[in-house]
Formats: sequence, structure tokens, C-alpha cells
Amino acid sequence: MARVVFFVSSMHGGGAERVAALLCNQWASHGHDILLVPTFSGRGECLYPLDYRVRLEFLADRVGTTRRNAGNNIRRLLAMRSMIREFRADAVLSFLTDVNLAVLLATRALGLPVVISERIFPPMMPTGSFSKVMRRLAYPWASHVVMQTQRGADWLAKSVPGSRAVVIANPCVFPIPDAKPAISPDTLVEPDRCLLLAVGRLALQKDFPMLIGAFATLAPDFPTWDMFILGEGSERPRLEAQIEQAGLGGRVHLPGRVGNLGRWYERAQLFALTSRFEGFPNVLLEAMAHGLPVVSLDCQAGPADLIHDGVNGFLVHPSNALLGLISRLRELMEDPPLRHRLGLRAREVRERFALAKIARQWEALFAPERAGHRSGNHSRDND
Repeated sequence: MARVVFFVSSMHGGGAERVAALLCNQWASHGHDILLVPTFSGRGECLYPLDYRVRLEFLADRVGTTRRNAGNNIRRLLAMRSMIREFRADAVLSFLTDVNLAVLLATRALGLPVVISERIFPPMMPTGSFSKVMRRLAYPWASHVVMQTQRGADWLAKSVPGSRAVVIANPCVFPIPDAKPAISPDTLVEPDRCLLLAVGRLALQKDFPMLIGAFATLAPDFPTWDMFILGEGSERPRLEAQIEQAGLGGRVHLPGRVGNLGRWYERAQLFALTSRFEGFPNVLLEAMAHGLPVVSLDCQAGPADLIHDGVNGFLVHPSNALLGLISRLRELMEDPPLRHRLGLRAREVRERFALAKIARQWEALFAPERAGHRSGNHSRDND
């Protein structure tokens, strides 16, 4: 069994953090020793349930300060290196660009397998010039760079020569474990109402203004439907103003962050994703696993890896985003048998992206002799 240190920016919300918790729990249940280290200087808390065998330690508790300067950055790197040595790690994993760079610096010359991962499609989330240079310099040091889609791996090969890309999608867990805060849909949604659901940070990336605009067009023709957008973020004031201006105060709701998402997927009739870009959209995967018919903008990476247009959901081309979204939502809102057919096929993602399968693909990178696999430049075992 392997001893693995897993660095991630925080554990207080977000898709990358949720995947980190799922993988750590899976590996711990199979006998690996796992140390999970959130590196956020403000520490935060862990909102995702962890197996009792996963050891959780916050880097901030070692560094003792939240101030960011050159001296403290060096202290953070030394603390990371010390934790790896103390744990007697066999391998080191990390998520997200800034954490990846820190881990690659902290592990230099330790002689350990270091597996890093980008959790978004990098061209759509540009970094500063310093990080861009450091990525080109340091990423080839990694044993493997995990990308969530083939499109991401192709970008890495072109933009960061020498990096060893591996494609591993996010895992599907069904049923989804509950987290806090738990809000029952029964307390907010009347029993006779149909529910259009969206989930995500209230941020520009998710483009909820377009979704609200689409629903504003549809609402008069579908008086029994309401829309709920679950999540929190800086765009809340703008979205609230849009909802009020459109006269949708009783039809579109923003209840905030919700931890018991499984209950909401079960209650909904339809799911929509309008992100301008993604890495690999966990919420879309989860909605499909619950048998929801889905409509998604076909942004540059992610949705097309999940949706076969017209078979298990609908993809809307970005060149016709608003009108296409309205058309596909209308089609599904007025046709329950179609919703049922697409939802049945959507459930197939449970097997395609099963947690055990995805965890084994990762395990083959940090413990290849134990997993019994030979890793190459690209790996796809999801279809």
C-alpha cells in the first residue's frame, strides 16, 4: 500500500475539493495511507466528509501566519517539504495551478513520484506572466499532469512542452454523500411545482444571467415551473437585481450554498448548465447520474465529454447560446416523455465514470507496480 500526501488549496467548497475528498476516501478504504493538506493561508475548514482513516492537516497550522510575502512563501514551501518527509510519503499529488507549482518546488530532488492536476480548461483561466513561465518550467518535473479532458491534454502538449499528460475524468458517486448546509427542497418548493435546477458558484464563469434571461422568456408559457440556482458568490447582487427587474421574484430563487445536492437532483425535473468554460463539470455529471434530462452550453471543455447530443441530453452551441437554450428548455419543459427518455440514458454515466474506475486510474500513476497498470502519455478508460 502507498503513503500519499495530497495537497489542495482548501476544503471549504468547490468541485476540485469535492473530488479530492472522494478520491482520498476511496484510497483510504483500500488500505492506502493518505495525508490531505489544504494549503490556503487562511486555513478555513473542511466541508466534505472524510473517511476516518484520512489524516487531515492544514498547512496554515504549520506556517502560523496568513501574510503573503517572499519570506513566508519560503516558509510554506519548507513546511510542505517537511510534511512530506515526516509522513514518509511514497508519492505526492496536488490540484490547481498555484498549488501544483508550490508542490513541484517543495518536492524538487526528493525523488518521489509527483502527480499534479489542472482542474479547469487553462486557456479560459489565464494566469499571470510569472505563473505562466513557472508552469512551462516546472510542469515537466512532474511524473504526470492529469487533465480532465482530451482537449485539455492537447492544450498541455502544445503549451507546456515536455509535460506528461494523462486524461482522467472526474468520478461519479451515486448516491452523493451529504454535506453542510443541508436544506430540504420540500421546505422551499411546493409539491405541485416543476423545478428547473442549476448549481454552481454565482460567478461570471457560470453565466447565470443568460439562464435567468432564458427562463424569463419561458416563464409566461410554463406557469407551473420555477427555477432554483444553488450556490453562492460575488454575482448575487447582480442576479437578484435581474430577477427583480424581470418580475420573477416568485419564480426564480437563490437559496445559497446547499450541501445535500442529491435531494435537489431527486426533486428536479430538468437541469441546465450555462458555463462559459469548465474543466469537467461535476454538477452536470451528478445531475445525469440522478437521471435528470440536461441542457448544457457546449463550452470548450467538459460537457461534450458527458453528453451525446439528443441521446442523453442536449448540447447548445455557443454561437446560438440564448436562443438555443430557450429552444431546448422549451422542448423538454413541454414533453415529459422526452425528459424521461433522456434521463434514462443520462444515468449511464454512473458506470462510465464510476468512482472505483477513476480511482484506479489515479492509483496507476502513484503506485503503478501495485495497480498492475503501465502508464503512458495518455490514458482514457471512461467510455
